[in-house]
Amino acid sequence: MFDHIGIVTRDRSLSLRFYQACLPPLGYVETESQEGASVFGGPAGRPFLWIGTRRPAFWKDEHAAGTSPIHLCLAAPNKEAVDAFHHAALGEGGTDNGAPGYRGDGRTYYAAFVLDPDGNNIEAAYRTPGTG
Repeated sequence: MFDHIGIVTRDRSLSLRFYQACLPPLGYVETESQEGASVFGGPAGRPFLWIGTRRPAFWKDEHAAGTSPIHLCLAAPNKEAVDAFHHAALGEGGTDNGAPGYRGDGRTYYAAFVLDPDGNNIEAAYRTPGTG
């Protein structure tokens, strides 16, 4: 299980509006705002997302920030939350990368995909209980 994930962005203001809109349907709320970064806590506080423009102090000099897009899937409590995530993300500058719907075998994995302002593929997914 992850404790936290950091996403480095080129434009904090643009990305902050995007994540402030699309994360609440999934149970994530902004819990902290620092100079250059914001923290969004998940259900029960973990995992949390760190989103900002600052280069983390623990990175070595040879590492470049934000050079490769990521794919991040966040668990949704139900299909309605997936739909709300997708709608909110598109309303704040996200790019559709897969409309809400069932994937794979047809009735157990419901997901939606959006590209955030930096091109990261952010997914919200709901798994029918008891299906893994």
